[in-house]
Amino acid sequence: MELDDAILNRTSVRYFEEKNVPEEHVRALVEAAVRAPTASGLENWKFVVFMSENVRERLYNLIAEGMIRYYRAVNLPDEKIEKLKKRMYESGMYRAPVYVAVFIDRRVRFLPGEEFDEPEFIWSIESAAMAIQNLMLKAVELGLGTVYIGVTNFPGIEEEVRELAGLDGNHYLVGVIPVGYPKGEVKPRKRRKTLDEVLVFI
Repeated sequence: MELDDAILNRTSVRYFEEKNVPEEHVRALVEAAVRAPTASGLENWKFVVFMSENVRERLYNLIAEGMIRYYRAVNLPDEKIEKLKKRMYESGMYRAPVYVAVFIDRRVRFLPGEEFDEPEFIWSIESAAMAIQNLMLKAVELGLGTVYIGVTNFPGIEEEVRELAGLDGNHYLVGVIPVGYPKGEVKPRKRRKTLDEVLVFI
């Protein structure tokens, strides 16, 4: 597969087949992830893969809680929130055979001193985000679907995800990535803005 094909065919997949993903595919995803740029060469990321049924179910419920909290925050009417719950719990939206939680270890840094706390944190987040993109592009090559979940960062939810992962408070959750074989046809969405609207030459 050409890189352009992977880039143009990557899209957010929210429904997955009830089909296991081979462990070698999961390893290939993380191998691709750790080839991403990493600020100061720190490689201070941690990839926790949830594959067993019990922890996947617990994580799924945390995702559902986060989604409901998200839509309440944007004042979505109760009837639409109920439809969301139905899509999740009855139709299995975001229910996947694999979840990859991506963390950074905030203790691992290059520059000493509190004055550099914020840039060090931002650089670590950027490194993890680039790793996630590599993972998602590799997934396309392997015929897998992915979607980025950020609502697991809400207070109370992040702590529970971290606990599920067996990590301490020094670790920050960058995102959770459901992974699986897409259910139904995958159709990448067009971007709302044109290239000329977001591109500036100086």
